[in-house]
Amino acid sequence: MSGDPSMAGGDCVLELSALGKSFPGVRALDEVSMRVLRGSVHVIVGENGAGKSTLMKIIDGIYEPDSGEMRLDGAPYRPSSPTHARSLGISMIFQELNVVPELSVAENIFLGREPMRPGGIFIDDARLNRLAAEYIAEQGLGFSPADPMKSLSVSQAQMVEIVKAISCKAKLVIMDEPTSAITDKEVGYLFEKIAELKRQGVTVIYISHKMDEIFRIADYISVLRDGRHIETRPAAAFNRDSLIELMVGRELGSGYPGQGSSPGPEALRIEGFTRGRAFRGISFSVRKGEILGIAGLMGAGRTEVARAIFGLDPRDSGEVYVEGARADIGCVDDAIGLGIVMVSEDRRKYGIIPMRSVTENANLVGLKYRAGSWWIDEADERAAVREQVERLGIKAPSAETEIAKLSGGNQQKVILAKWLLAGPKVMILDEPTRGIDVGAKYEIYKLMRELCERGIAIVMISSELPELIGMSDRILVMCAGRIAGTFERGEATQVEIMRKATGGIGNA
Repeated sequence: MSGDPSMAGGDCVLELSALGKSFPGVRALDEVSMRVLRGSVHVIVGENGAGKSTLMKIIDGIYEPDSGEMRLDGAPYRPSSPTHARSLGISMIFQELNVVPELSVAENIFLGREPMRPGGIFIDDARLNRLAAEYIAEQGLGFSPADPMKSLSVSQAQMVEIVKAISCKAKLVIMDEPTSAITDKEVGYLFEKIAELKRQGVTVIYISHKMDEIFRIADYISVLRDGRHIETRPAAAFNRDSLIELMVGRELGSGYPGQGSSPGPEALRIEGFTRGRAFRGISFSVRKGEILGIAGLMGAGRTEVARAIFGLDPRDSGEVYVEGARADIGCVDDAIGLGIVMVSEDRRKYGIIPMRSVTENANLVGLKYRAGSWWIDEADERAAVREQVERLGIKAPSAETEIAKLSGGNQQKVILAKWLLAGPKVMILDEPTRGIDVGAKYEIYKLMRELCERGIAIVMISSELPELIGMSDRILVMCAGRIAGTFERGEATQVEIMRKATGGIGNA
């Protein structure tokens, strides 16, 4: 096993020896060995498809390894299920939210381990709600135990998952991209909880693509690449460049591709968009070949405006113009017909059908706009998908593989392929690189610039300020449902964007 000599000793809580796991056509893990020390934050990094999530699912008892061994506190460890893993002191927070929307917050927190009344037949609802209320109050969260999960935002649902894991009083907590959908304030809270867990001797295995997070909290870092364990070192032994080089196995160029040719005529304009308290008086335009970035804190109204443009949600007032002509968008079908498409921030909920293949997901939209007759030319459709798979670098055993079996980054690429096959004029990308590794991010960035060269206009909503500054030709900042300022390319700094996002209206 490659790794730092300091890892050879120490109080080891979990030891992995030569773990292997294969799926049809894919060797997901290949002889992976590593040691995790008690009371440490051990960060696992690697590109999408490197095997990180597969490894965590083996530790959590979701998958069984094909080969190799695990030891927990020195004893053989082979969990038969996540419930079994929890009983042995391991809890996991998934990147994709693992909640039951129709149940309450309290019922989700204690799902599968509900407190029972004497006799063990009926759930003690009063105690369940009381305990949940205590946890929620302790963490300072702004919702009730009785609230249905479906009423919570993505960030609030993520915090419920974090509370659930912490409430299990585990000795080892696995966190798979836990900050992908939460605010900076909530990230700060999470890191405080991680520090508290460390003080209590709890170990955290943490998966993240965000370099600032990794170096902020990691004690040790392990790198996976193509299903293999490449290196484990103390975090202080890495820097950003050396870590990325090990992750991708190649040198990367600049973090963002250069700006292309000058934008063309106006592609989309919205005027006076208003919807209750969600957003008011929103007006902006984006030109062909231009990337318009939209910044703002969670709750600023960014996604709400995008959904209204795309016809997902109604608006109280406001007009849409496509290529200078007034457009009547009453539903999603109207928007797509006009060449406006949207990649949602929640790909699992809105972007894919998990049990369908890559081909079926990629063709969900484009069939209607390309078929031209009552009959589907299956060979033509498969060829169109193969072209997108090659162009976007989608890693899958075949185009007929269920999309649920792909990594998060590759699922995102299939979603992009779906909308590209619809022939868009304007693409709204809501957090397009969430949960995607640094190598794949650069590929997405290059694709965005290629689309701009083809005359497609892009509206990009992002919570990553370096991404906004690096990719946007103009940046629009929202605060409390209104436009707080705009920046031309080269004018914006992270400090100035945050000042607009937190400081009020009209001070551009």
